Amino acid sequence: MSDLILFWHRRDLRISDNTGLAAARQRSQKVVGVFCLDPNILERDDVAPVRVTYMIGCLQQLQQRYAQVGSQLLVLHGEPHKAIPALATALSAKAVFWNWDVEPYSQVRDRAVIEALTEKGIQVLEENWDQILHSPDDIYTGSNQPYTVFTPFWRNWSSKPKAAPVDTLKDVEGLTEQELQTAKQAGAIALPTAKDLGFNWEDGLVIEPGEASARERLEQFCHRAIEEYKEQRNFPAHDGTSQLSAALKFGAIGIRTVWAATVEAMENGRSDEAETSIRAWQQELAWREFYQHAMYHFPELEQGAYRQQFKNFPYENNEEYFQAWCEGRTGYPIVDAAMRQMNNIGWMHNRCRMIVANFLTKDLLVDPRLGEKYFYQRLIDGDLSANNGGWQWSASSGMDPKPIRIFNPASQAQKFDPEGEYIREWLPELRSFDTEELLSGNISIRDRSAVDYPAPIVDHKIQQRQFKAIYQQQRGESGIGSRESG
Repeated sequence: MSDLILFWHRRDLRISDNTGLAAARQRSQKVVGVFCLDPNILERDDVAPVRVTYMIGCLQQLQQRYAQVGSQLLVLHGEPHKAIPALATALSAKAVFWNWDVEPYSQVRDRAVIEALTEKGIQVLEENWDQILHSPDDIYTGSNQPYTVFTPFWRNWSSKPKAAPVDTLKDVEGLTEQELQTAKQAGAIALPTAKDLGFNWEDGLVIEPGEASARERLEQFCHRAIEEYKEQRNFPAHDGTSQLSAALKFGAIGIRTVWAATVEAMENGRSDEAETSIRAWQQELAWREFYQHAMYHFPELEQGAYRQQFKNFPYENNEEYFQAWCEGRTGYPIVDAAMRQMNNIGWMHNRCRMIVANFLTKDLLVDPRLGEKYFYQRLIDGDLSANNGGWQWSASSGMDPKPIRIFNPASQAQKFDPEGEYIREWLPELRSFDTEELLSGNISIRDRSAVDYPAPIVDHKIQQRQFKAIYQQQRGESGIGSRESG
């Protein structure tokens, strides 16, 4: 038996700070990467062309990285529980290593792959988490239960020491020419383009694919915006966020590398305000992990609401309203600007994600699962755990101690786009209007008609009252008010 270890990449498209890959290198010098294009994922109806384009770009960069250190990244196209064992068997691999994932499909898929490899006598890496700083089984309440509220989770999570980045893969041996031919016979193919796979994205990407670009973006953020993050993060017209979400989703950068950068920034912080801002960004990393732990412990979240009163909530699901929301033609400028941003560039500012999600569920009374899916069809950083967690937070159906939140679109615009810069960027037909009109949405029917901008499809105040009434009815009791945070 050879000493070959195949490393199966999934959400870790890098050779640096990759815990599973480092473990493989410790066991053998002969380490070869493999990525499997999974039809169970690619043939779903919620796959964003921009996301596939970014992923393929990351894989191109990853192939180059493997070549630089003396090995290869093989590409398969098929069901992993068949394709991975077939390749490993053909190459007489000693083991197949990979990093674990929290998502329900991944759990089922990985168990099938483990079973198939074990039957063939091929070793696998025991539980190994790479995309999160703490295993889901490491962060529990005092009563040994998973957390369902973020604040106590954060206190526990932030108090625990964080692992340092692991070594970059180096000094490895790849496949011989004969073994490469064997790999091709076993299903290895040339890396296709996104278009080859049926995904067409002609526009640019908010972040370039690959490790180098992700590292550069992290460095830029830590040297520039992180010390003002707490103040700037909510203003969509300002470049106040890291825009690392796609890199984190596909693992173009390691989470330990990211955390280490925040610690270094904290040590070099020039003021108490800077430290507060850095801590705020660390909290965002913790939110990401909170949602991942939640998806692992409560896989039913993928299917719908966590809170009982929302499991059968009587959403109206008006198709015309939903389509207007999708197209950015609701008549509410801040909502429409955000939707146009996503439709055009495959990314949306996080404050705006909350605004549009709240509007869809609370104003339009549309099931959040429809909005969640639409986001997934459009976003470069579409991630099941983060997307689901964000939508359930906005819809008040998830793990949140507050009963309900209702955002007023006008007050959100006034607070977070006070000059109307963001609205003007994404709604060019409204650029000439007064800022007050843009923010309030109080634009005359005549003026709207002149620039082909629609009248508001609903009245926020009326819809707010209706939603609250339905909510109280669902609870089956009265006297418990809502909280408006608009």
